[in-house]
Amino acid sequence: MPHAPVRPGPASAKAPVRLLRLLLVGAGGRGSVYASHAASTGRAQVVAVAEPDRRRADEARQVHPDAAFFDDWRELAERAPEADAVIIATLDPDHVEPAARFAELGYHILLEKPMATNEGGTRAIAAAVERANVMLSVCHVLRYTPYTAGVKEIVDSGRLGDIVSIEHLEPVGWWHQAHSYVRGNWRREDLAVPMLLAKSCHDLDWISYIIDRPVRQVSSFGSLMHFRPENRPVAAADNCLDCPVEPDCPYSAKRLYLGCLGDPGLERWPLGAVTDARTPEGVEQALREGPYGRCVYACDNDVVDHQVVNLEYEGGATASFTMTAFTPLAQRKTRIFGTRGYLDGDGVRVTVTDFVTGQEETLVLGLEGPDAGSGHGGGDERLVDAFLDALTTGDPTHILSDPATSLESHMVAWAAERSRRSGTVQTLVR
Repeated sequence: MPHAPVRPGPASAKAPVRLLRLLLVGAGGRGSVYASHAASTGRAQVVAVAEPDRRRADEARQVHPDAAFFDDWRELAERAPEADAVIIATLDPDHVEPAARFAELGYHILLEKPMATNEGGTRAIAAAVERANVMLSVCHVLRYTPYTAGVKEIVDSGRLGDIVSIEHLEPVGWWHQAHSYVRGNWRREDLAVPMLLAKSCHDLDWISYIIDRPVRQVSSFGSLMHFRPENRPVAAADNCLDCPVEPDCPYSAKRLYLGCLGDPGLERWPLGAVTDARTPEGVEQALREGPYGRCVYACDNDVVDHQVVNLEYEGGATASFTMTAFTPLAQRKTRIFGTRGYLDGDGVRVTVTDFVTGQEETLVLGLEGPDAGSGHGGGDERLVDAFLDALTTGDPTHILSDPATSLESHMVAWAAERSRRSGTVQTLVR
């Protein structure tokens, strides 16, 4: 049976520091980042890993050589090793069953977003952790960045007055859209979730965190407008390696992935999702044989490439959120409109305008790096640090979104999807 988990409550000042023991379910890109950072702190060790993919399991074994390895999470759950918590970072459709089972076994949970691929699954996870009285940290990494902490401090100080409205933009990036949401794992809703859940549940959660009020009404518009067969150039081939128009195509797989060679960061991601090869010949073979060489106008994708969401909060404040593929890959852009001041931020810097004095002040709050490959501007590490703090002290307030808060942000996203599909304004009922 697992080690008796640390329950929420005050920590003893005299309690000895104990090395935390973690399980890892899913050793892909996200799970390996969280687990590796936890181990690198010296505060925790990964004692068991469940990963069916041989290559990923071998990579995890290099980082966690003392861990036990399992091909399936069910085998791991059946063994129920002594541990404090489990990191669950499987593919999106495979979150609910392991989360519910490991909660039942008494493990605290760090769960990659989105919680589940449907509303029922999301509610089931929230109910399971409540029944088991275990802590749940959903990986809303944007809450944990230094930038967010700085913006939140400005808003909560009253410097902007009452918040009246927010404009928030997620610039997905033209090549990132092609990589992940046209050719990649999140291209189809039946394989993952709607784009708003896959990419932007971070953002809806972030806006609510800043406004700090519940959402009352939601409307949304968006579609798959560009990456469609009818927009395919007349001479285009099915694969970029054979295509006569490839040199002039913004979404050239050949240009993108061969261009990653020689750059360790880009070789890790996005190239690491395509192939282990680090030679032109190896990359071209992967593009020839796998999904990432396909013409973006000849894929089986169905998720939207642009979407807007309008939100009304309790008390009357409003927010507008835009997600679009047709940008450089960059930090989120945010404007916050208050009764006493205005904030314009780019994910690293903010400029605050004071309505009394008319003065502007520019502050550097955050770190560079808008994406998973760069750690989400410090959010990945701080998320894990906060989870370890919660495990060590038994105090769940180290986790910046409790199960009810995480559930609410997902419900907002599902309401937005209902609105987009039906052309109606959705009212959230609690």
